Amino acid sequence: MFFTLLNDGGPFFMYSLLIILILVIILIVKGLLNRENTTRTVKLISSITLFAVVWGFFAQMVGMIGAFDSIELAGDISPQVLAGGLKISFLAPLFGMLIFLIGRLGIIIFTWMQKE
Repeated sequence: MFFTLLNDGGPFFMYSLLIILILVIILIVKGLLNRENTTRTVKLISSITLFAVVWGFFAQMVGMIGAFDSIELAGDISPQVLAGGLKISFLAPLFGMLIFLIGRLGIIIFTWMQKE
């Protein structure tokens, strides 16, 4: 099911976001294991996760433009087809926001663990 959602949301964008998720998880684990220089890790996680959100919304905009072009050519479509297309268009931004939340959780943990 997970890979079906990745393919439905647009493989180019969704698999890119999957790579970003793996990178963020690696950075969080690296930061937890090496607690000496977390400032650089926090900045990197913050930038990468923000990019993930923007990349997800960019994917949605590209997909919506293509969908509206198809609707324009078809003329009339059913509300069910439109609702299904809108549902699919939210997959990439949702995945980007999930990556952002995971990164933020890591940053919160780093902030909590910092020595005063």
